[in-house]
Amino acid sequence: MYSFRFFALSCALLLTMSLANAQNPPVAPANYDETKIPDFTLTDPLKTSDGRIVDTPEMWNNVRRPELLALFDEQMFGKLSDDGSITITIREKHTESVFNGKGTRHQLVLQFSKQGESPEIVINVLIYTPNNVAGKVPAFLGLNFMGNHTVDADPGIRLNTIWNRSERKQYQPTAEERGRQSSRWQIEKVLDRGYATATAHYCDIEPDFNGGSIHGVRQLFDQKGEPNEGNTIATWAWGLSRIYDVLAKLAEAGELNIDINKVIVHGHSRLGKTSLWAGALDERFAIVISNNSGCGGAALSRREYGETVHRINTSFPHWFNGNFKKYNLDVNALPFDQHELIALIAPRPVYIASAVEDRWADPKGEFLSGFYADPVYRLLGTDGIAGVKEMPGVNQPVGGRIGYHIRTGAHDVTEYDWEQFLNFADKHLK
Repeated sequence: MYSFRFFALSCALLLTMSLANAQNPPVAPANYDETKIPDFTLTDPLKTSDGRIVDTPEMWNNVRRPELLALFDEQMFGKLSDDGSITITIREKHTESVFNGKGTRHQLVLQFSKQGESPEIVINVLIYTPNNVAGKVPAFLGLNFMGNHTVDADPGIRLNTIWNRSERKQYQPTAEERGRQSSRWQIEKVLDRGYATATAHYCDIEPDFNGGSIHGVRQLFDQKGEPNEGNTIATWAWGLSRIYDVLAKLAEAGELNIDINKVIVHGHSRLGKTSLWAGALDERFAIVISNNSGCGGAALSRREYGETVHRINTSFPHWFNGNFKKYNLDVNALPFDQHELIALIAPRPVYIASAVEDRWADPKGEFLSGFYADPVYRLLGTDGIAGVKEMPGVNQPVGGRIGYHIRTGAHDVTEYDWEQFLNFADKHLK
């Protein structure tokens, strides 16, 4: 009896393991060979789900754009149950002149809470505004990876407790960490060009690991675990819009010389994915910038080059919603592709940046998303990608309302990138 029972249990275990492996097959090795790109047909941004051709701006704005937005919301990024009951309080505000009078540093402590409930989530926002510019100025808004103190060596930036995502715990940074990622932010260059810049540590909004939602602002949302609910990228995007709300409030009160109608949302890598979704959802952002955002960002999913939907959902299951996992092994079943995420930003300017060595992010797939979003921009009366027919050479920025460059180097944000972002912003906002 014992042997039979042991045998039966062993068989059941093997069957369970086999079923699990069938449902969760191993991720295929990354493909970097253009000749091995699978055949695919892109979804048409100017054709509705029921087959109607979108041939007027009114039909785009009233029918197709809402339809696409709902599809991305339902099948990829996810819905957040924001019923308006979450309040934001500016708990602290510190202002000081910096860079030999060139700019002013503003540091805010924002408290997110629901009336009569706990917990209270704190997000620290760092803002720099230029002093030698008359009137209100455009502003860049983006999240940072390693804490506000890393965007510049400025000794006045507060050393706030931050999350270490790899160890899944908080720690107190030291002065030695100041300015570690200053090359990615170019604060003085931005001020010299007449722009403000604002940032917050992305893990203040929600820590970047599977299960991190119990530590971030999603504690304040009524989520039930449904597959269409928003996950981490949707939460970071929500946070960007809430920081915009605060900037608008302070600008209206005359406490910030920011032109709230000229705020540029930007992001690198996973935060580039975030900036694209934030820009699609929130039309108050005047320009949207994606830097090396790759799969789930600007790169076409159907190319399956470098990082794939299967890989990203396996490595980072907390980024996108549960429904997106359905497409791990069948990206052609997606009712959209990432060129339509770019199209959702139209007619506002959008800039896509790639890097030669960042093959994981599929630079060609990033360019093609801008290229295939062009018809929507043209329908809405803009020059789109300005007649560009093929991917440009290295360090040769191209485009019109849709801008693009591929630079030398690897997965990073460089001074060259910032030069192009600033030039693009000058072109469209000044």
